[in-house]
Amino acid sequence: MLFKLALLALPALAAVNGPCYGPNNLAGVCVSTSACSSAGGTSHNNLCPWDGADIKCCTKPSCQGSSSACGWTSDCAGTSTPGLCPGPSQSQCCSSTANGWGGYPAPSFPAVGSCKAVAVDGARTVVAQFPGRVREIFCIRDCACPGTSDHCCGMAIDFMIADGGGQATLSGIDIAEWVMDQGSAINLKYVIWGQKIWHISTDGTPKPWSQWRTMEDRGDITQNHWDHVHVSFQ
Repeated sequence: MLFKLALLALPALAAVNGPCYGPNNLAGVCVSTSACSSAGGTSHNNLCPWDGADIKCCTKPSCQGSSSACGWTSDCAGTSTPGLCPGPSQSQCCSSTANGWGGYPAPSFPAVGSCKAVAVDGARTVVAQFPGRVREIFCIRDCACPGTSDHCCGMAIDFMIADGGGQATLSGIDIAEWVMDQGSAINLKYVIWGQKIWHISTDGTPKPWSQWRTMEDRGDITQNHWDHVHVSFQ
């Protein structure tokens, strides 16, 4: 279920050119107020991770008439046109205001072994709940267990939900919140989406993604979890 996003007062260090959810979940991009206004957009306060003094969530709900909107190319249900929207090259004018999320064939699942059964079972549960929304699944990372990631021990799944690695999408919020809601039923440890994390042992009570703990800016779309939902199991 999508929640209306609350406005949070966050410290400095903005993820410039990263995605954001504008009012009413309108697609946005984190840019300077001057870059936003020069592109014909509107800036909104406190909606970018680690929002800087002049880095705001910029939205542009109409770019080629009332049936168009600026958004991320991976989410466009129509034709994307560059040069009409604020932000990086992935932020383009979409000829449709509908969500173009997913539409992918069923992904392959890892075999149980190095990737543990709890992770494989969890992956199958999520894909069954969101058919067509997951493009690819990753489990194992080339690192010694326990390492610095649950991927090292086969206890985590990355659900790739954009058209390609490093391509931003806003489609992960309902998947991430659904995973959180399952909690102990899927042996959840924690879930990460859009530079925010919810941990079952420290956060406990389910809450909207907007109220999850904000993570540091790691420098790109993938590391900030804007092209995939990370789920760790226990």
